Amino acid sequence: MTTIRLKQELYSFAQTFWSCVLLTLVLGGIGGTIYKVISPDGWIALAFGRSLSAGAAALGSMALVGALAWFSRTWGDPTNRTLLWHFLIWSFAAAGGLYLAQLWMKGTL
Repeated sequence: MTTIRLKQELYSFAQTFWSCVLLTLVLGGIGGTIYKVISPDGWIALAFGRSLSAGAAALGSMALVGALAWFSRTWGDPTNRTLLWHFLIWSFAAAGGLYLAQLWMKGTL
């Protein structure tokens, strides 16, 4: 009786730990992507050079934040997850892993 309870508790702990790791990677991926887009040396500055006005960059970053807010509103509901949602979640988790590895190795994104 005790070994069954111990196995259930260990399984619950492992599942909770994995969920926390995945959440950390997804949030790191979303935050790192936002940083890479709107930073002074980010993807917008590389794509358009320094001639892009600050207003257009702010508008683009607000659109990105809005898109990520739309993405996150159904992320917690497992019944609404399709293959596209799983792809986005694992893509952000992979990006978060890459950003965290880059931050650890270089000290900067």
